[in-house]
Amino acid sequence: MKRVFKTIALAGAAALLVACGGKKTAAVEPMDEERATLVSTAEAVIMEVPQTEIYSSTVEAYAINNIAPQTGGRIQSIRVDVGSFVGRGQILATMDASQLDQTRLKLVNDSTELSRLKSLYEEGGVSKSDYDAVEMAYKVSRRSYNNLAENTYLRSPISGVVTARNYDKGDLYSGQPIFVVQQITPVKLRVGVSESDYTKVKLGNQVEITVDALPGQSFTGKINKIYPTMDATTHTFVTEILVQNSDRALRPGMFARVKVEFGVNNSVVVPEESVVKMQGSGQRCVYVLQPDGTVESSLVKLGRHFEGMYEILEGLSEGQVVTVKGSASLKDGSKVQIANN
Repeated sequence: MKRVFKTIALAGAAALLVACGGKKTAAVEPMDEERATLVSTAEAVIMEVPQTEIYSSTVEAYAINNIAPQTGGRIQSIRVDVGSFVGRGQILATMDASQLDQTRLKLVNDSTELSRLKSLYEEGGVSKSDYDAVEMAYKVSRRSYNNLAENTYLRSPISGVVTARNYDKGDLYSGQPIFVVQQITPVKLRVGVSESDYTKVKLGNQVEITVDALPGQSFTGKINKIYPTMDATTHTFVTEILVQNSDRALRPGMFARVKVEFGVNNSVVVPEESVVKMQGSGQRCVYVLQPDGTVESSLVKLGRHFEGMYEILEGLSEGQVVTVKGSASLKDGSKVQIANN
């Protein structure tokens, strides 16, 4: 009986051991075999990448003039209003002319006296010092008259549009400009360009301009001025863009977008879906396919973004294969299965 019991016990123990072993094998097998992630891939290729940047700006008048007399006085007449287009030299307002009339009379008298003494001086009837004194008095009177005339008949020094009028006829001028005139043919825009593009910006380069107020229209401008210093905070420099604006469609204050072309680069490019933002940092990476069917991440420096593609400046070479769809769920060493296109 003891021998039979011992045999049964050993058989039961063996059966139990086999059963435990089977359970252990079933539990470990899924851990040993990592499930492959289904991805699509693309090859990094060299392409011509347009070096295009779009900047925000505001349309500005090419020149702004505040029209006002040199001294106080009563406004005798107002000849234009806000919105009036005026030409260079056009009279916009007239001030009280009583002082101008007095100065005109003195100028006439001094001119007459100079003419009389000139004849006597040529005949030897007066000394040179007397003649010079009268000539100087005439020149002073003429300058005074011209100055008063300029400040009595207020003219526009530029061709443009009246954008402000602060007085009416009969008002006493008190310091604020009577008119503000802005030249809008041409107009200008100022754009802050990154210092990394400093060597690419040239005087005369053409740019494309669009404004929200005029949808569907675009305007051509050219770089007219490049400021010589950099902003130490933003690391940008200012460029001034000139637009002829012959039809006066662009008006000061309009919000504008300026498209600047810096030529093209032959660069490595990949689909935008290949680029993954690394958690906890602002860095970007792509997952490069390895010969054993796994992937490894590679930090990349991005350039331009265009037509669903990214320009890669550093971190990837032509011909390397990167994952596209499915990249967001990968990590270093992940096994992948390439989907059939």
